[in-house]
Order: sequence, then C-alpha cells, then structure tokens
Amino acid sequence: MISLISPSEVNNPTSIAIGSFDGLHAGHRKLIKSVVEENQYTPTIASFWPHPREVLYKETRLRLDLPYEKLPILEDLGIEQLVLIPFDKELSKLSAEIFVRDILINQLQAKNISVGANFKFGFRRSGDINTIRNHIKETDTKLKITPILEDKEGRISSSRIRDLLEKSDLINASKMLNRPYSFNGKVVKGKGIGKKIGWPTANLEIDGRKFLPGEGVYAAWTTIENSNQKIESVMNLGSQPTINPLLPSAVEVHLIKKDIDLYGLNLSVEPVAKLRPQIQFNNIDQLSIQIKKDKDNTLRILKNKKQ
Repeated sequence: MISLISPSEVNNPTSIAIGSFDGLHAGHRKLIKSVVEENQYTPTIASFWPHPREVLYKETRLRLDLPYEKLPILEDLGIEQLVLIPFDKELSKLSAEIFVRDILINQLQAKNISVGANFKFGFRRSGDINTIRNHIKETDTKLKITPILEDKEGRISSSRIRDLLEKSDLINASKMLNRPYSFNGKVVKGKGIGKKIGWPTANLEIDGRKFLPGEGVYAAWTTIENSNQKIESVMNLGSQPTINPLLPSAVEVHLIKKDIDLYGLNLSVEPVAKLRPQIQFNNIDQLSIQIKKDKDNTLRILKNKKQ
C-alpha cells in the first residue's frame, strides 16, 4: 500500500500534482499520468486537509473519496505517496509565491509540477499557472499543464458525479468514476426491529465526511472486512418512516442468505440500483411484505452482475 503522509515525511525529490482529486475521475487520471511519466522522481499527489472552504467558510465538504479510500486507487495509477497538507487559517494567508517557494520547491522538492489549466492557489486564490511558471524559471523544476477534460455533457468534474449520485444515477456516476461507487461503515447496535420482523439488518456508522447517494432503498453488494466475497444485499438509506419518522437518517443493510453476527465489523457497500423511494406503510406487516419484494427485485437485478 502506498503511503499517506505529512509534508515532513515526504520521499523526495518529487514529481507532484496538487488538488483535491475527489473521485479520481478521468480528468484527475489524465493529470496523474503526467506525474507518473516523470519516473526519475517519486510520483506524488498533494492535497489540503481539511478542505480550505471548511476552514475559511465553515462549509461542510462531503467527499466522494476519503483519503484512505484513495490509496489503493492511486497505487494502481502509479502514485507512491499521498501528502496531506494541513490547512489552517495561517496557511490560508500564505501568498502564492511563498507557497511555491517554501512548500513546493523547498519542502516537497518538486522537480516536476503538474496542474490543471484552471489551477488556483495561495492567498485569496491569487496564484495560477503563470505564478508557478514565473517562479520556477530560474530553477530546474518543470511545469506540466493538463487541459480541462470535457465530454458531450461538459466539463468532467466531481460536482457532476455528486449530482448523479444525489439522483441515484449509479450507472453514469460509476462511468465517470471509472469504477463502482462504494462506501464503508462499522456495524453498530440498532434497535433490532428488523430482526423481530424477520429481516435482520446491519446498522452502519458512516464517516460524516463521506458523500452518500440520494435516500431510498437499493440493491447492493456488501463485502465484509477481510473477505473478497460480494454478498447480495438490500440497503436502506435515510429515515425509517414506518418504524419511527422522528429517527435520524441511517444506513441499514440486509444481507440476503446470510445470518451472521456482524457487530463491530467493517462493511463495504456498493449500491447498484435504486429499487424505490422510502414509503410510510400503515403497519409492520405491510413493511415486511414490501421488504420481501425488495429482496426478490435485488436478486433479479444482481443475478447477471459480475461479482
């Protein structure tokens, strides 16, 4: 597994790209390729953590990929280290010129810097590709600029992927991600209501910084930690209108044909298709009948899906 490190631990000199790289979509991959091509240096990705807008404007920035989720994907793409640059108010006041000199050149020892054509950085986003170009012209560092990647719908971006997931369009979201969308969670104690009505569910505790798709009931694959087996599952994401409309939103997974104790284990869930929106039924019996239909529909949808 590649390293997830702080700037002080970096293996240098580096060929480096800077950005959030959220989703690691086709545009990101094109930029990463330009980093890896400079193979005489350590291929490196640098990202700010937390997101600058969280620090400056108290905005919640939900991620398609949390840092640890990026590591196996970046490794497959040829990256050897992911550097998280701690972002705080002090760093936000750093001028673009000083950022290039002190962070990129001196600390990270960048010999190749790869950025997108619209890259902005530094105090009040005052720096751009010309700032980097002007500052490195007296050094042996090279600058590579990657054009913005577009398709027939426009610019390929993390925002577009989030919009697709919000609409539960998992097929097109996965196409843009170039992989299935998934998330992880630890199984925690629930109220046991699902078990009482014959449909036991694993209640998942999800990192609050992770972006989740739109609420509803989904056909999904679930993988238990330390296992490669994908298990057919029905996933409920959202509130529980029939059980208690006042309960907060939650993620529950019913593993079809599996009845094992999952408490404390981590599960990876890959939603495949939305079955239906959430519905408030008149009673528990109606809910149980609908879950049986959800299970049958899930098995039908996943039957021809490659595991």
